[in-house]
Amino acid sequence: MNSIESVTLDVADPKAADHFYNEAFGLGSRVLLRASEAPTTGFRGFTMSLIVSQPSTVNTLIGAALDAGATPLKAPAKSLWGYGGVVQAPDGTIWKVATSSKKDKGPATREIDEIALLLGVEDMAASKRFYVDRGLTVAKSFGSKYVEFATPSSPVKLALYGRKALAKDAGVAADGSGSHRVAIGVDSEPFTDPDGFAWEVAQK
Repeated sequence: MNSIESVTLDVADPKAADHFYNEAFGLGSRVLLRASEAPTTGFRGFTMSLIVSQPSTVNTLIGAALDAGATPLKAPAKSLWGYGGVVQAPDGTIWKVATSSKKDKGPATREIDEIALLLGVEDMAASKRFYVDRGLTVAKSFGSKYVEFATPSSPVKLALYGRKALAKDAGVAADGSGSHRVAIGVDSEPFTDPDGFAWEVAQK
């Protein structure tokens, strides 16, 4: 395994979710949807991130998401690392839209440069080792706080974050139970990681 082929969100109403994601972010087939009524409460242990080129694009996408029915979690604002905001989709998935730039360099667009999946983990060392043992290469690592893997051919990047820190970054309480309601598609054998995230054979 050296790449993520797809990310599938389990949602109660795939038709409604598809409408939201096309209206809000224009994701098309980059994130897959499937029907699920799996019980889940509170923080699901992961967030999705959209990386864009400038603050005005953050504002455009956050605004479109709110217009399409998202719930605001963190209003777009400057920070040490750049500029970003966080919303929760009607299906419950948390989305962060961010840029490392603090100034606009051109007209606002809806262009998304990268999509990233951040998994909240309880034991960073164990989870990092788990994924390295399955063939992933570490691109960035900041001790027990953050690990990013090198997946240049993947449509979605993968990173690990401490669960509590990830919840704080998203603007929600860390408590949660039940299904993560997300599955990661790979071109290898299916498995489940130490935090219960399911990796499945990618849909063709």
